[in-house]
Amino acid sequence: MARLEAMRLLLAYACMCNFKLSQMDVKNAFLNGFLNEEVYVSQPLGFEDHLYPNHVFKLNKALYGLKQAPQQWYEKLSNFLLYKGYARGVVDKTLFIRKHASDVILVQVYVDDIIFGSNNNFRCEEFVAAMQGEFEMFMMGELTYFLGLQVKQLKHGTFLSQSKYCFDLLKKFKMEDYKEAATTIATNCLMDVDEAGNQVDSTKYRGLIGSLLYLTASRSDIQFGVYLCARF
Repeated sequence: MARLEAMRLLLAYACMCNFKLSQMDVKNAFLNGFLNEEVYVSQPLGFEDHLYPNHVFKLNKALYGLKQAPQQWYEKLSNFLLYKGYARGVVDKTLFIRKHASDVILVQVYVDDIIFGSNNNFRCEEFVAAMQGEFEMFMMGELTYFLGLQVKQLKHGTFLSQSKYCFDLLKKFKMEDYKEAATTIATNCLMDVDEAGNQVDSTKYRGLIGSLLYLTASRSDIQFGVYLCARF
């Protein structure tokens, strides 16, 4: 899976080179992966073989819910891109690069979402044709929303925002009507165990902190408070 930092670098590079990124989605991505090991499943309801009710099915391809499915899909996709002349990133294994003279095309993979862009539109058309010839694809056009980031690509710059993600977060944790604060937390705040306090749902707390950690991608002003709470 692509890292958020890698996505920000890709957006910065595309902005610097003055080309736009586009997005495509792979239909039923995990069903494209072939299995390298023997995996058996019980007969699903409604599809039982009445002659052999106690038999099981041997899978040739991956299914959704199978732990091998993401890895097999990535292997299928990466082998296809490598065969087409792309090179895999050294630091980020989900980034693929292909150079042709002065042309360069970048492909960023996040499970079944693929972001791509080039300084030559012909390379993008070539990539789309190759992908549609191998997989069932759905073109989503210019990149506008990815990994919780709202992306606006303009002639004079690329702008990022997480306002939609932030509002969804408030709604998820039922905090739309909470009072706002000018500062997130005092820098000299001392946190310790509240023996007389109410019991806290640890799962909900971890979910809230994890969501806020993701929000720090564009809101550096909340980093101190979020990381302090993350220690507990």
